[in-house]
Amino acid sequence: MKMITRRGLFLIILILGFIGGLGFLTYSMISHGPAWAMQPYNSTIYRDGELIAEGKITDSNGNVLAQTVDGKRVYSESETTRKSTLHTVGDTMGFISTGVQRVYRSKLVGYSPLNGIYSITRNGSGNDMSLTVNSDVCDVAYDALSDYKAGCVGVVNYKTGDIVCMCSTPSFDPTNKPSDIDTNDKYEGVYINRLLTGLYTPGSTFKLVTAICAIENIPDINSRTFYCEGEYDAGGTPIECNAYHGEVTFEEALAKSCNSAFAQIAIELGPDKIMETAKQLGLTSEVMISGNITSSKGKMFLETSDSNDYVGWTGIGQGDTLLSPVAMLRLVSAVANDGNAVSFNLVDSFANKAGKALDLNITSKETQLISTATAAQLKQMMRYNVEEQYGDYNYEGLNLCAKSGTAQIDNETWHNTAWFVGFMDDDAHPYAFVVVVEYGGSGSQTAGPIANRVLQALVNGE
Repeated sequence: MKMITRRGLFLIILILGFIGGLGFLTYSMISHGPAWAMQPYNSTIYRDGELIAEGKITDSNGNVLAQTVDGKRVYSESETTRKSTLHTVGDTMGFISTGVQRVYRSKLVGYSPLNGIYSITRNGSGNDMSLTVNSDVCDVAYDALSDYKAGCVGVVNYKTGDIVCMCSTPSFDPTNKPSDIDTNDKYEGVYINRLLTGLYTPGSTFKLVTAICAIENIPDINSRTFYCEGEYDAGGTPIECNAYHGEVTFEEALAKSCNSAFAQIAIELGPDKIMETAKQLGLTSEVMISGNITSSKGKMFLETSDSNDYVGWTGIGQGDTLLSPVAMLRLVSAVANDGNAVSFNLVDSFANKAGKALDLNITSKETQLISTATAAQLKQMMRYNVEEQYGDYNYEGLNLCAKSGTAQIDNETWHNTAWFVGFMDDDAHPYAFVVVVEYGGSGSQTAGPIANRVLQALVNGE
């Protein structure tokens, strides 16, 4: 009797162990199966370390950006398009970590926990994806950036969150990868999508942040005037201005990008309020795109004990602050959209080879970054910038609201990082944009014309 009891107990333990092991295996297959299937040694989907089995990727107009043909991954027929959309689509080696071919590789291959990668054996490639980007507009952005060492352009529909242009340089042709890509300075940082993971000194575009903070924390800011003598001495290194502006209002100070005025405003606000506003605007957080692609986090180092001159420098966008272009794009999108930031999206649709729509579980949401009243005032001020400073004639028909930035990197003017951010105040064309050019010199003179070219191409097909 004791023997039977012992055998029964052993059998129960064995069965429980089997069930537990089966459960663990099932859990592992579900949670880690895609990663296991996507290993480079899987010859069904890789050849010589390159993915070959993903489905077709198209732009918003149905133009093919990448597809699998006869067991080989091929890209757009246009060399310019191959380069202009490289950082959006990604390379087959997976070096561009934010490209859709890397982020959605298991879904593009068609992996499922039940059937594995059987769809490849049956169809020759996986599922198809349509993106929100317009490759023709990306081409214009690439051509506009090609005269410079590096940079990026981003354009988004601020009502829907759909990204219509994402371009980063330097780039390369994925069908003819340069042999010296790892040694030639021309390709430095070529695998980085600068729109998403680049971090830059924001220059005077940060005055938008200081302005928002002032509107929300200094009750009489709109009736104030500030005096500019060409520099502002806050102790330490004098904060130089771009001109001798004399007496300026708050609105004029932003339009003229007066360092003296904004340094005074930043010091009055203090480091805690500026830091709080930057965090509220999401500038030190990741920007999520389509629920899976993430940007770099911005970096700010303001502390309560910081000196006045450091606070002043930070308030005008110099100091040690580093921001991602896509975070600034999100900020101006919110200003354009009554203070609401709509989550960004890059994936329009997803389907299997039979045309059946597949769900990527991407949800759209709105986040109130700033109040409607603050957004309305800043929109008016950014419109005034274009009318009084940049010139509407330089942006014909765009009804542009914008702010330029010229971030000093060192004492060489041509080393400056040029910024131009803003949006079209136009219900028929609700587009926000950001342009960043490394070694670009002046923001309004370099990045501004690039923004105009891209937006004209988007709106008028020019």
